[in-house]
Amino acid sequence: MILPCSAGISSYMHLCLSTMSFNELGLSPELLRALKPKTYPAPTPVQREFIPVALTGQDIWVTAPTGSGKTAAYALPLIEILSKSHLNLTLASGRQQKAVQSLILVPTRELAIQVGQTFMSLSAHLGKNCKVTIVFGGVSINPQMMGLRGGTDILIATPGRLLDLLDHNALKLSQVQTLVLDEADKLLELGFQDELRQILASLPHQRQNLFLSATRPKSIEALAQSLLHNPHEIHIQGETAQPAVIVQRAIYTDTSKRTQLLKHLFKTEQLKQVLVFVATQHASEIVAAKLRVAGIAAEPFHGQLSQGKRQQVLADFKLHRVKVVLATDLAARGLDIEKLPTVVNFDLPRSAVDYTHRIGRTGRAGEPGLAISFVCPETLHHWNLIEKKHNVKLEQETIEGFEATQAVPEQAPGNGGIKGRRPSKKDKLRQLAASSKPA
Repeated sequence: MILPCSAGISSYMHLCLSTMSFNELGLSPELLRALKPKTYPAPTPVQREFIPVALTGQDIWVTAPTGSGKTAAYALPLIEILSKSHLNLTLASGRQQKAVQSLILVPTRELAIQVGQTFMSLSAHLGKNCKVTIVFGGVSINPQMMGLRGGTDILIATPGRLLDLLDHNALKLSQVQTLVLDEADKLLELGFQDELRQILASLPHQRQNLFLSATRPKSIEALAQSLLHNPHEIHIQGETAQPAVIVQRAIYTDTSKRTQLLKHLFKTEQLKQVLVFVATQHASEIVAAKLRVAGIAAEPFHGQLSQGKRQQVLADFKLHRVKVVLATDLAARGLDIEKLPTVVNFDLPRSAVDYTHRIGRTGRAGEPGLAISFVCPETLHHWNLIEKKHNVKLEQETIEGFEATQAVPEQAPGNGGIKGRRPSKKDKLRQLAASSKPA
């Protein structure tokens, strides 16, 4: 069954806007020359609408699908503004000690690296007049502190490491002119709110705010609106019908049969490169080990791995030396595997909106993709919620030898947690927040 997916909008809209040029968006000739035609043939819908508004200094809130060009959409105006700033253009005037002009917050190391590479590529023509610094946890803080000596113009950071650097007095945020929240939905969720609150306290009140994400859950609406000032809102996903590029499947089986089912699919459907989403770091290690015993090259990918190990896993995956990567949701944010053919939801996402992020890893740039979800009796209610949220209804397949035999449990009141009956730490925090609200 082939269903439309928002991840296909980029290629579709590229065709529709193929006659438009970046020349029309207010960018300087020097920056336009940095846009390689093969990588940036024409502005995507989000770039077309975002860039001119960002150049005016107005706040923006973007909801656009994965792969729609959001990173370049905010990178280009920030570099353009920087190139025109006399404080940064003239080396003789010097860069203000420890000051940061643009701060980009991202939830994961991989996304930080990816965003940093984009900024460095697009700002190469500025040379030393544009200093881009990337900081994230999981590695020694000392080299990052050394790299911040003399200040930086554009800082790409994960929240935890940024707070560590502030504690070490390695930088100042009092001069930040633009704050970018990339994957704003994740950064505004409860798990990041404490860190974000501390960072916001160090920023000047007068600044430009640029929020970008693939989804816009109602749970973050109030907080986001309190941080934005008269924002220009851009909604790309779902505005226009797109070609169907992702096949979505749901296979009904018992929880205990999922690993064997995954092995079976490798043998019967010739899966070659698969990103498998699991709920926990422990599950990523266990399932990867079981696949390796079966002769399938598999590696875990989660936050407790060293940065070197994570980069090695990604390199091996892209070169097809590893066939399967078992990843947790947060670790997988920002992963960009070109022409990734298959995504498997071994565990369903805890949040229904994360389904968009997961399946958006495949079917990119018009390439065909396959998204398979394992649905079990104890997660059936949650799967029904995911279908309702995304306005899809998939026929649940059964595969001989892997049929579900367990009964569907009664739906528990309150949260529909899918990692077991015990609520997670985030669930408890949400319940506490809800109970503390005035009647």
